[in-house]
Amino acid sequence: MKARKVTGLDSEGPLEKNLRRIVSVRLQELRSFGPDVGDPAAVKALHDMRIAAKRLRYVLEMGEPVLGPAAKRGAKEARRIQDLLGEIHDCDEGVPRVLSHVERLRGEDAAAMADGAGRGAKDLDPRAIRDAPHRRRYAGLESYCAYLQSRRDVLYAEFIRYWTRLERTGFGDRIEGKLG
Repeated sequence: MKARKVTGLDSEGPLEKNLRRIVSVRLQELRSFGPDVGDPAAVKALHDMRIAAKRLRYVLEMGEPVLGPAAKRGAKEARRIQDLLGEIHDCDEGVPRVLSHVERLRGEDAAAMADGAGRGAKDLDPRAIRDAPHRRRYAGLESYCAYLQSRRDVLYAEFIRYWTRLERTGFGDRIEGKLG
């Protein structure tokens, strides 16, 4: 409702009817990202879908006393989507931050090695690279970055399997059918 996407509410009408309308709009919003999230590089679509899942979950959780057990099941499924996409988002945000930190450490090491070699040096001593002050730190950070990228791939595959199953079994239609 904050985004003014829900129209047609009746301020004098029954709460259940208005809740059904809000759920319908939130389901439509969530499902609108379906085609775009098939591309693992569609970071914005994945993020937006996470927000849509969160909105749907909130409405279903708040409306459960009025809408019944189908709302509880729908909220649980929306929460699963939200959680998977949240973890993917964390990986997407973490990788650039870690890489930026690695580059900064490498720059500091390069400056330290150049200073240690002196102005007239034509080449750096290979031992200096082994003794670089941050070498072990950025090696560990590079491993962590590789872990985050692999974790994202696993989470994305899990999300696609889950989303495909939900769509195949009529997740949105099922919720609207049981609520509507």
